[in-house]
Parts: sequence; C-alpha cells; structure tokens
Amino acid sequence: MPLLTFDLIEGRTEEEIKLLLDASHRAVVKAFEVPEGDRYQIVHQHPKHELIIEDTGLGFKRSDKVVAVSVRSTPRTDKQKKSFYNILVKELSENCGMDSKDVMVSIVTNSASDWSFGFGEAQFLNGEL
Repeated sequence: MPLLTFDLIEGRTEEEIKLLLDASHRAVVKAFEVPEGDRYQIVHQHPKHELIIEDTGLGFKRSDKVVAVSVRSTPRTDKQKKSFYNILVKELSENCGMDSKDVMVSIVTNSASDWSFGFGEAQFLNGEL
C-alpha cells in the first residue's frame, strides 16, 4: 500500500522508467513485506532546471540520473526503512545502472484512516483490508 512518487529529470525512455518502477516495487515488496499486487507508483518528470537535489553537505555531486523517491505509508519500523533504502539502491544499481548517490528517499508516515482505495470507502477502517 505504500504510494511512491518519483521525481526525475526528463529524458528517460519508457523502458528506463519501467525498469526503475519495477526495481522499486521489488524493494517495497522485500523490505515492507507487502503483497506483489500492492503497487502504487507515480512518475513526475521535470526539466533539468526544475529539479535541484543537492548533497546536504555530504560532499558529493549527483548526476542527471538523480531520482527523488517519496514514500507515503502507514508506519514502518526503522529496520524496515533501512532495509528499503538498501534494497532500493541495490535494485536500481543492478537493474538500471544507477549510482547510489543519485537516489534520495523520503518516507512520510500516515495512519490507516488516511487511505481510501476507491468507492468513497476507508478500507482499512471498515475491515476490507
């Protein structure tokens, strides 16, 4: 059920984006132990001048392949979050040729009452999920 949004510099091919989304989904499934069919992903592409992702003073430079991943989810443990960061970078490196320094992640936690999957219902609250 995590909702992932990806902000990246425009110019990737449809196949490159598919690989990125598939690799990211594998990381979600492994780290958060969600069902395979629990997949919610949105991609936003920006002209280069509209996406500025710096190093927070850590002393490295990012490339034009940088991706900012925002995850909205019900609470996850610190162990799950660390696992997700690690697995995500590994998946993106192995399947997309991305450098680990080009992957920035932010996880925002919310509660079961903050989700509706359609039909005007709160599936977590009414017992459907």
